[in-house]
Amino acid sequence: MLDLIIIVGSLIICYFVGNHIEKNHYKDIQRREVALFKKRFVSFSKNTVNPAKVESSTLVSAGVVVGCDYFKFFVAGLKNIFGGNVSAYETVLDRGRREALLRMREQALALKADVVLNTKIETVILDPLGTSQNPKVSILAYGTAIKYVK
Repeated sequence: MLDLIIIVGSLIICYFVGNHIEKNHYKDIQRREVALFKKRFVSFSKNTVNPAKVESSTLVSAGVVVGCDYFKFFVAGLKNIFGGNVSAYETVLDRGRREALLRMREQALALKADVVLNTKIETVILDPLGTSQNPKVSILAYGTAIKYVK
C-alpha cells in the first residue's frame, strides 16, 4: 500500500512541477517571439529574390534537447496501450521547435543579418530503442543569414 502511495504521489508531483516548468518555458518563448517579431524574418524557401547586393552570408544554427516529464511519459505509455494521438509529446516537440528557431534568430540578430534564408529544421529522437526512462528529442534549426549592403 505504501508503494502505491509513493508512486501516485510521485506522479502528482511530476505533473505539477512539469506543468509549471512547461508554462514558464512557453511564457519565455512567447516573450522572445514578440520581441523578435518585427526585427528579422525567416524564410523556409530557397526562392526569395531581393535585388539588393549581398554584403555577407553566414550559416546560423541552433539546437535544443527537450525531454518530457515523467507524468507525460506515463500518460503516453497508457496511450500506447490503447492507441490514439499521443498529445503529451506534441507540446515537447512544439516547445523544442520554437526554442530552436528563436535561438537561431537571436544568433542572426547578433550578426546583424537582415534575413535568414532557406531555414531547415531537423529532429532526432534520442534513445530510439526506448531503453531510457525519459525519452528526449534533439531539434536543430539552421539557415543562411544574409546581410545586405545598405
